[in-house]
Amino acid sequence: MYPFSTQNSKDFRNLLSVYLDAVFFPCLRELDFWQEGWRLENSDPQDPSSPLVFKGVVFNEMKGAFSDNERLYAQHLQQLLLPDHTYSHTSGGQPLAIPDLTWDQLRHFHQTHYHPSNARFFTYGDLPLEQHLQQIQDEALVRFQRTQPDTHVPKQQPWSSPREAHVSCSPDVMAPDPNKQHTLTVSYLLGDITEVFESFVLSLISSLMISGPNAPFYRTLIEPNIGSDFSSMVGYDGSTRQGCFTVGLQGIAEHDASHVTRIIHDTLDDIIAKGFEEERIEALLHKLEIQIKHQSSSFGLSLASYIASCWNHEGDPVELLRIGENVDLFRRKIAQNPKFLQEKVRHYFKENTHTLTLSMSPDEDYVKKQADAEEFKLRQKIQQLNEDDRKDIYQKGLQLLSEQTAVQDVSCLPALQISDIQPHLTHTHTHLSTTAGVPIQYCEQPTNGMVYFRALLNINTLAEELKPYTPLFCSVITKMGCGGLDYKQQAQQMDLYTGGMSVTPQILPDHTHMDTYEQGILLSSSCLERNVSEMFHLWSDIFNSPHFEDSERLRSLVMMSAQELANGVADSGHVMAMTRAARSLSPASQLQETFGGMEQVKFMKRVAESSDLTSVLRKLARVKRHLLNAENMRCAINAAPPKMAAVALQTEGFVGSVAATRKQRKAVRPHITERPLDPSADPSLSTGTRKLVSEPSFQACAMKTFYQLPFPVNFVSECVRTVPYTHPDYASLCVLARLMSSKFLHGEIRERGGAYGGGARMGGGGVYSFYSYRDPNSTGTLSAFRRGVDWARSGNFTQQDIDESKLSVFSQVDAPLAPSEKGLSVFLWGLSDDMRQQHRERLFSVTHTHLVDTANRYLSVGKCVSAAAILGPQNEALSKDPSWICH
Repeated sequence: MYPFSTQNSKDFRNLLSVYLDAVFFPCLRELDFWQEGWRLENSDPQDPSSPLVFKGVVFNEMKGAFSDNERLYAQHLQQLLLPDHTYSHTSGGQPLAIPDLTWDQLRHFHQTHYHPSNARFFTYGDLPLEQHLQQIQDEALVRFQRTQPDTHVPKQQPWSSPREAHVSCSPDVMAPDPNKQHTLTVSYLLGDITEVFESFVLSLISSLMISGPNAPFYRTLIEPNIGSDFSSMVGYDGSTRQGCFTVGLQGIAEHDASHVTRIIHDTLDDIIAKGFEEERIEALLHKLEIQIKHQSSSFGLSLASYIASCWNHEGDPVELLRIGENVDLFRRKIAQNPKFLQEKVRHYFKENTHTLTLSMSPDEDYVKKQADAEEFKLRQKIQQLNEDDRKDIYQKGLQLLSEQTAVQDVSCLPALQISDIQPHLTHTHTHLSTTAGVPIQYCEQPTNGMVYFRALLNINTLAEELKPYTPLFCSVITKMGCGGLDYKQQAQQMDLYTGGMSVTPQILPDHTHMDTYEQGILLSSSCLERNVSEMFHLWSDIFNSPHFEDSERLRSLVMMSAQELANGVADSGHVMAMTRAARSLSPASQLQETFGGMEQVKFMKRVAESSDLTSVLRKLARVKRHLLNAENMRCAINAAPPKMAAVALQTEGFVGSVAATRKQRKAVRPHITERPLDPSADPSLSTGTRKLVSEPSFQACAMKTFYQLPFPVNFVSECVRTVPYTHPDYASLCVLARLMSSKFLHGEIRERGGAYGGGARMGGGGVYSFYSYRDPNSTGTLSAFRRGVDWARSGNFTQQDIDESKLSVFSQVDAPLAPSEKGLSVFLWGLSDDMRQQHRERLFSVTHTHLVDTANRYLSVGKCVSAAAILGPQNEALSKDPSWICH
């Protein structure tokens, strides 16, 4: 799938033109294949005596992808469950199979598969469809004749008996329990996904079996704490020609594998015998209703992804979108046959012989074996070379190096002009009022029958030693039970009456001072207009009487949270590296590392390893007293205008119920700075303030940190302390980050360095970050960052480069906001429309001189404090370098 989106009609036409050309008429030069796919090349392309190694962007990307145990497991599962056809292959390429691909094979594949006869076109939005169709016809379709592509995927031949398989993976040093790193699942091949109603029913059955603490498999697999969480592959998967269902556990002991298998089969027998509670079915259908009504800014893309698999296999995409009709038919089937779902479970699971039991366990030598296999493959390739081949490789390396350093002529590409960008942002009207001393922001929006609630509560009174528990508190507070409800009843009520209730940590840097920030937690929920009272009743119970007594329930949640954090490192290593590098540059960044960086991963690992969580329960209860305090709260409501008055009454009732127990507590930090909730409002009519923490004595320091992890690739970052949002140079730094990313760092880090991605970004907290993603290099990439700074200081870029970078920045600044998200910039950050308009005007006015001056002023060595972090495989040089802190 090749998606794009824009709100500008000219930009849409330009992008459509570029995408049609790139998809159907790419150059696919041999040089492109060497760079993006794979190649043999001297480790130093300019030294013919340097050893030959494998290089290539996709080669390194897939090495990184298969260092992720979750990705590895999912790939093996699909290949083993569907072994007869296309699904037995890895779509991105097994790393050691990639060097067998030739340029001619790639071109032949494109010629036979990237053809309009094998394509689907999808558009969504308010631009005229006829114009899209005409452009597609004129720029692509007229240049082809219809063919009959051989891309039909036959059905998998069903097995006559179940199968078992085992795979190995690398040990996870971040696992909650190092002695429990095994995974086991049972998977069932189901029906054809083009049978829309049957797939709809199977998807519902999957949710009923695994989703939430009232689900049968949750009760039998998660609650006994046999493992850390459900396996990464769990539930119904309709992305292949035939759907499948998978259930199992990760983080189990090896000796528990057969026990888990028995539990799975026994649970299915129990479902067949007892069925599902009617209230749970209604809760699931309520969820569907909310999903249909909820409007997101990525709705079009979500829709395209939803229909893609079925449509690609000749299913009817329109039938797939008739969700209401499927719900009505489902209700009729249930009414006609009370055992309808039980019979489906019996047919698709109990009587299904196409079943795979797959286990995975860590191998201490896994990484070494993978490295040895790559080395063996490399030796095989090298042994086939003669002297002329080696000379040819050297010459091609020089040719590619020359190509990579050449400036590309992009004048042929259609592009927007800066004059095409609207000079003024669209104003969002909000209204502030106060109830029981609690500020409430109201924002009237066309929310399609939904109501959105948020509350921010600062944590200024929370003791420092309790702060690391804040993310855990946020994760569990809506899942432990409250009021007269145990945690299962609470989950059921949330499913019946809301679109979800969540609590997340918030760190909001000040827009005027680098060492000032707001710290808090954000409560978020949504509901249908008819259920506002029930939603607020649940929040009241969470505020006034949350449950912190069940240590076994807490253990389940802790293990799941710790496992999720550990699993996320391989996929989000660049974010972890940036978070760690920024840690020593500002107080807000320091807290971000505590809440969401490697520090939090290690903290949760320690909590998960605790044999007794009683002390943790006591700490969470203490955290609650400081966090769920109306004294520190402000609220926001987004709802449709006709319903706002009624919703406001319900909101005021909730605020009154929690304000009655408010407590005044002393802030832990001595310096508190107050900012108006709406900077554009009349100060004499103030309805409250944001209470920010100021740390005037904070000293930024240069730190270099290395985390050794069992990955074959690196995640590298360097961060620089610069200026906050309202500083005149902030806009220049935003444009400079995009300019350096597209015009220099992409070539250095991806094209020449072989990393899957890299670039620079300017953060809202004033930290300028360089990063690379799945990178074969480590300190070499840090050198590339420095070369990027030198390039920016030299001013070796054009006005067209600057304009392209501005357009890229504006694409983010002007990204569409769903009705539920309007007004949040002022509610959370205190950014008024006037302040955002001033930033917009500064972006327009950025010049070549500004960019060169900014690079010199902030990014030159010694000008501002910078810090670095690398996550990656063993690195002897860093281990011996005393300037690096190694973990």
